[in-house]
This record gives sequence, C-alpha cells and structure tokens, in this order.
Amino acid sequence: MPGESGALGGAGAVGAAKPDSAVVRDALGVGVAVGLSGFAFGVTSAGAGLSLLQTCALSLLVFTGASQFALVGAIAAGGNPFTAAAGAFFLGVRNTFYGLRLSQVLALPRFMRPLAAHWVIDETAAVALAQPTRRAARLGFTVTGLTLYVLWNLTTFAGAAGAEAIGDTDAWGLDAAGPAVFLALLAPMLRDATERAVAALAVLLGLVSLPLLPAGVPVLVAALAAPAVLWFKGRGPSAAGPERSREAGAEGPEQDRERTKGDER
Repeated sequence: MPGESGALGGAGAVGAAKPDSAVVRDALGVGVAVGLSGFAFGVTSAGAGLSLLQTCALSLLVFTGASQFALVGAIAAGGNPFTAAAGAFFLGVRNTFYGLRLSQVLALPRFMRPLAAHWVIDETAAVALAQPTRRAARLGFTVTGLTLYVLWNLTTFAGAAGAEAIGDTDAWGLDAAGPAVFLALLAPMLRDATERAVAALAVLLGLVSLPLLPAGVPVLVAALAAPAVLWFKGRGPSAAGPERSREAGAEGPEQDRERTKGDER
C-alpha cells in the first residue's frame, strides 16, 4: 500500500516537497467523498436483516467497504453466513498487499503498526502512495484514514437507523444503493485492458453462476476471473515475444547473407 525516497514512486529519486495544506486537502476530499457512502452500507445492511448493532459493529471492526457490501449482499440473497464471510474475506485479502507496501513507505514505529493496519484500505493506500515524501505520505494516510473512519461509521449508523425507521427498504428501492455505490467506486480503478478484462469476466462468471449456485458462492466463482485472465495473458503473443525476437535475431544475419549473395550474382 500506501521513504523519503523513490520508495514512494518506485523511481529511486527523492521527490519534491509538497505543502501540508495540499496533502490535507486531498486527503479530506477522498475521506469525505467515500465516507458518505457509509450511508448506503447502513441501508443495505439493515435491508439484509442485520440489526443496528450488527451493522455498526461491521463498520467499526471490519472497515473495508467492498467486503462489507459483499457480506451483507450474500446474506440478503439467503446465503450461508460462512459462505458470505468467505467471499468478504477474499475481497479483503488485497489489503494485505497494500500493507506490505505501506510498511516500507510509512516506516511507522512498531507500536503504531497494529493501529495503522486497521486503516489500510484502498483510499488510504492511494493517497499515501501519491505523496512524494515520507512525511507527506504519513500525513495523507492519517488524515484520510481518520476522516474516512469517522464519517463511514457515522453514516453507517445514520443509514441503518433510517432504514429501520422507514421499514421495507425494497419498497423504496434502497436495496440497489449498495451495488450502485460499489460499482461507482470500482469503475475508476479499471485503467487498462487487463483490469477491464478481469472485471468483464468476473461479471460474466457471476451472472452465469448466480442461478445455479447458493448465494455467496458466485462471488467466489467470480474471483477466478483474475487468475484466468492473467494465465491467458501469459500465454499470449506478448509472452512469446522475447523468444520470437531471439529467433528473428538468429535468422536475420543468415537472410542478410543470402540477399548479399543474390545481389552479387
């Protein structure tokens, strides 16, 4: 995830300083924008049958939106809680890889790492890794994490309490709020052809398996999209490129000699 040096950008050069005010502004923008979507999670969770206490406990203790939405979505569809939890777990595994990167970038004291680990999510990683210096990365990580954690939990409570007050969330169409927010957060992350291919295949696998498998299992099936696309990409033309280049290099001089002989004749 989200060195004073090129460990931030991977280039190996010391980055230019960035004003603290600019870092705080960027971090607050991300924290507020994403934190407000906790309302959708609260509504979705209440609509899935979870109590206000259970909903708030998820945001306080799990604090990773994609996994939370996956969990309550599977439960709402009638899935086994263990299957739903498995799907949520696999979505949350990506935070482990963020943490490996951020441990180098932030270089926090050992006693602070368990606390900071709870805030290792997509948004804090993105803000921290975008900074040119370790000081800026720490500031961005802290402000983003604090803002997002507070707002996410407050809006989760508001959404769950409001959903309980209005009754049937399906009648209001609020059951679609969770998936809509999830797609809105996912879409900007699909930057290249490989990522778009993984997303498209995951959607296809999910739709095909949805009527055939128990609720919660289609999420696990959709997760197979990533290794499938990477395997196919590894067997594609680009993977064989170096070998063909070597063959072309070996044949090139021979072809040149043949052409030279032809010219001389």
